[in-house]
Amino acid sequence: MNDVLSALAIEMVSVPAGFIVMRDDRTKEVWSVELEPFELARTPITQLSYQLLTGFTPAAFQSMDCPVESVSWFDAIEFCNQLSRECGLDPVYQVEGLDVETTRTSLKQGFRLPSEAEWEYACRAGTKAPRYGAIDEIAWYRGNSHARAQPVGLKVANAWGFHDMLGNVWEWCSDQYDPEVYGSYRVFRGGGWADDERGCLASNRRRSHPTFSIDDLGFRIARSLIANSPVSTVMTDAKFHP
Repeated sequence: MNDVLSALAIEMVSVPAGFIVMRDDRTKEVWSVELEPFELARTPITQLSYQLLTGFTPAAFQSMDCPVESVSWFDAIEFCNQLSRECGLDPVYQVEGLDVETTRTSLKQGFRLPSEAEWEYACRAGTKAPRYGAIDEIAWYRGNSHARAQPVGLKVANAWGFHDMLGNVWEWCSDQYDPEVYGSYRVFRGGGWADDERGCLASNRRRSHPTFSIDDLGFRIARSLIANSPVSTVMTDAKFHP
C-alpha cells in the first residue's frame, strides 16, 4: 500500500482518537462527535495524483502540483474506490446510479472521504480558534490567490502537519448535509481561493448536490484505522460553548 501511495505522491498522516463539538451557524444546531483514530491526506489530492490514478484531470487550472478541482462528490468517491483496489483494500463505496452504500467492516477497509467531524477535528488540530493561524500565512483566498487555485503545501501547516485545510479549494466530505431538507446534498468544508476571509473558517459548512463540480472544490482522502469506525454524527439540542 505504501508503495502505491508513494508512487501517486500521496502522504497520509495519522490522527489520534478524540472528541469534537460542532455547530451549524445557519440552523444554530450543535452536536458532539467521538472519533476513532484515522488517517488523512496531508494535502488535498493534487492533479498529479488524480491523473496518475485515473489517467486524466478535469481541473480548470491545469498545474500538476495544484489541487484537482472541478470534481463531483461521485468523482471523489470513485477515486477512493480505485485507490483502494490498487492498494489491495476493500472499496468503501458501493454505487448504483445515485444510490451509495458505504461498507467499513474490517482492517482491510479502503480509502474514503473524511466525515465532516473528522475534517474539522483535523483542521483545528487541538485548537478552538476559527483558524489555526494568520490567514495570509495558512490559506490561499481571495486576497492573495490571484483568482486561481495554487500549488498545495506552500502555506504553513497546522499543528498536526496538514496543509491547505483552509483556502485553496473547498473539500468534499462524506456526510449528507440535511437529508430531510436537502436530500442527497453533501457537505464540503474549508473555503477556497475565491472566498473572502469569512469563507475560510474551521466551522464553515456548505453543501451541494453530489453531481456538482466547480473550480474551487476538490477533496482529500481518509482511511479508518480500526474496524467499523463510525463516521456519522448525532444532532443534539445542546447550547454551544466554544
